[in-house]
Amino acid sequence: MSETSIGSRTDDIVLSVRGATKVYPGTQALKGVDFDVRRGAVNVLVGENGAGKSTLMKIIAGVEQPTTGEIILEGKPIQLPTTAAARAAGIGIVFQELNLFPNMTIAENIFIGREKTRAGIDIDMPAQREVATALLKRLEHANAPDTLVGDLRIGEQQIVEIAKALAQDARILIMDEPTSALSAAEVDILFRVIGELTSQGVAIVYISHRLEELVRIGDFITVLRDGRITGSRAMTDVDVPWIVRAMIGASSKDFAKTIHHDFGAEVLRVEEMTLPRKAGGFAVDHVSLSLRRGEIVGIYGLMGAGRTELLSCIMGREEAATGRVSLDGHPLTDRTVHGRIKRGIALIPEDRKAEGLVQILSVAENMSLSSLKTFTRIFHLDIAAERRSVADFVKRLAVKVAGLDSPVSSLSGGNQQKIVIGKALMTGPKVLLMDEPSRGIDIGAKAEVFRVMRTLAAEGLGILFVTSDLEEVMELSDRIVVMSNGRVTGDLPRGEASEETIVALSAVGHAPHKIGPSGAETHP
Repeated sequence: MSETSIGSRTDDIVLSVRGATKVYPGTQALKGVDFDVRRGAVNVLVGENGAGKSTLMKIIAGVEQPTTGEIILEGKPIQLPTTAAARAAGIGIVFQELNLFPNMTIAENIFIGREKTRAGIDIDMPAQREVATALLKRLEHANAPDTLVGDLRIGEQQIVEIAKALAQDARILIMDEPTSALSAAEVDILFRVIGELTSQGVAIVYISHRLEELVRIGDFITVLRDGRITGSRAMTDVDVPWIVRAMIGASSKDFAKTIHHDFGAEVLRVEEMTLPRKAGGFAVDHVSLSLRRGEIVGIYGLMGAGRTELLSCIMGREEAATGRVSLDGHPLTDRTVHGRIKRGIALIPEDRKAEGLVQILSVAENMSLSSLKTFTRIFHLDIAAERRSVADFVKRLAVKVAGLDSPVSSLSGGNQQKIVIGKALMTGPKVLLMDEPSRGIDIGAKAEVFRVMRTLAAEGLGILFVTSDLEEVMELSDRIVVMSNGRVTGDLPRGEASEETIVALSAVGHAPHKIGPSGAETHP
């Protein structure tokens, strides 16, 4: 039953969903949902993974059809059998999972399926580039419109996805986790654009797991839990504890609490790691750092700081990288990913869809993909041992899944991320590299992942993780390394770090030589 204090005004409602249910084989995603979208406002929709948010948005965007219920647009019932019908009705969507063509340019992706033509004969590429340039400038995106999307980082691709939606001139724009891979500066830019759109009467439906972000940007909020509405209010009437209670029935965000333990010997040392950029300069500029057993080190920085590239270098994914990596005091001479996994380094990539999972395979097949050798018995695979191990990690990570043979594509984004983490852990690593481990994960799943990280660290695993979430790096890290423009600008114990210091260090281009507490030299 909805809890509401919005008021009775209906003249500002541009779209309504009434009594929506959605039944899939074996599960009911939506259970009699009523949802209103107000014109010229940011309509926040929030809930844990699996609560039904994406299903509701897919119904509004014409991707899915409700089992029962109706959609009312401008006071009249409407059918949205296809995404084309939704676009024709003025409804656009930025999906959480990016839908871009990596072998095509930014401009081509923005206009895919809606190409500008000259008299219907051929594509007007100059016109597309002109509009794309204006959109990219509006979003303060530095890449040229002719840049291949495949050459962009995940955060830059997310900006292209947003530009693609803006190009449709939608009167209702759905944004599903639009800031999940964006830096703080890029979030500010996006929020300014959202402010422009709402001032022009565009209705924004905004989904995010970053609760403070919702309070900052939202005008109205609706909370979903297990397919039902548990709260619907004006944002001025709510705070973060209220949102959390409506989402999960508890008032605490329940970030992982520190499990106190002593750190062991140095397990990982990176020295003078360098990765040149194709266009000149360095993506990773002579970075040195170290990691001890049982230590969790967070790497914080803005987009373009070189954080993801650094993890790729450590993992042996970058052929052009130079520098030295040592594990347990022994240099790693094998520069292949397979060799690094074998020696005890595992990577959880930022883009789980493209790099972490095989969507057509099952949960069990995905989780054991990197550790099949463990279950090999001369000429055959010990299926029973494999499934026991997978089941154990599914339980440890609290993955919500119908069965081990379920296709991984059927899971929510947060549960897919847990499968990627489980796959890495099944290799038995000494060092775990995690690139944005909580991207797209709801508050409950995030707490589960953080508890697992703390438990693993207490058992002696060294964890090096990258995050764009300032609160996350402050809560979870034993030590914080800050990067800017490919260089380390700070290396601070958690007790000596403040949010102001971290933000300042992430924004500087140069810093004096100093020795961080790890004993590693940081470079200007």
